[in-house]
Amino acid sequence: MRILFVVGARPNFMKIAPIMREMAKYHSEFEQILVHTGQHYDANMSQLFFDELDLPRPDLNLEVGSGSHAWQTAQVMLGFEPVLLNYRPDWVLVPGDVNSTLACTLVASKLGFNLAHVEAGLRSFDRTMPEEINRLLTDQLADLLFTPSRDADENLLREGIPLKKIHFVGNLMIDTLVRLLPMAEVRWPVMRARFGLDHYLLVTLHRPSNVDDPNMLAEIMVALAEISRQVRVIFPMHPRTRSRIVSLDLSLPTDNLLLIEPLGYMDFLALETHASLVLTDSGGVQEETTYLGVPCLTVRPNTERPVTIMSGTNRLVAGKRGTLVRSVLERLNEGARQAAANIHRPEFWDGKASNRLMRILFKTT
Repeated sequence: MRILFVVGARPNFMKIAPIMREMAKYHSEFEQILVHTGQHYDANMSQLFFDELDLPRPDLNLEVGSGSHAWQTAQVMLGFEPVLLNYRPDWVLVPGDVNSTLACTLVASKLGFNLAHVEAGLRSFDRTMPEEINRLLTDQLADLLFTPSRDADENLLREGIPLKKIHFVGNLMIDTLVRLLPMAEVRWPVMRARFGLDHYLLVTLHRPSNVDDPNMLAEIMVALAEISRQVRVIFPMHPRTRSRIVSLDLSLPTDNLLLIEPLGYMDFLALETHASLVLTDSGGVQEETTYLGVPCLTVRPNTERPVTIMSGTNRLVAGKRGTLVRSVLERLNEGARQAAANIHRPEFWDGKASNRLMRILFKTT
């Protein structure tokens, strides 16, 4: 069976890597082709992840790069069509909700290729989010939908997706986390010494609603500077976020507010695992902190991952200076870290989702 995987952004890599590793155990049954659209092209955001996740080098890189949503989607479609016609896979697997996901979905569907969506059914119910549009359209066109949580199944059924297409397999990102967590722990002493860390807030922000709005970004940066007077703040900055901060002259470093370059997955996982609290707008970080039992505040009005809130680790927070400062300090004072034995993890977030997915895919032919 010839399987063509599409990746475009860092979260995609973490979902595809465990599937490819699992299928590699059955090399006589699966031929794997990896296509990188180049949606994330910065070396720290892309190549390092391939190395750390032990992903094979892509068979093809479309080298699309950045641009508007329409431009980027169109460029991926133009580049992906000849790839499909050349390789003619039995299945195309698209993960997540980025522009590459939708672009390759449209091409595969129009050309009549079997399409499977990894991480299907997530909904924020906020159509101002470009990712929500990508999710909705991809799920309507996919032939198989692999979901990470039970609420995702319910969303798909409510939208009229036939039950036979929906398969609850669990969270693929957790497969990657489980495998690499021991290696991340080995890195922790070095990271701790490098940044002088003990009790600290870890920050990650990249969504346009937070970093493209000058007023919102200013509110957040002033809040972080204020919070840093009471607790160390470490902020590995997405290139998008860094460029906005520099252009608006919002760099407010204090001895306790560390604005650093993006980190590889294992270094970030080490910091995440030992953080007193994480402040983020990332969907994947919401999931990882839930598995780890680390308190998380999500700077968004909604989340497509409500299971993280139901698990008790994650809360939504408005990106206003006073609200952020108050919420962060209150959450830190709660001392809400959970002991590993007491963490209530969502169903099938167990490191075995890739095996379940592979077996379902194998049975479809």
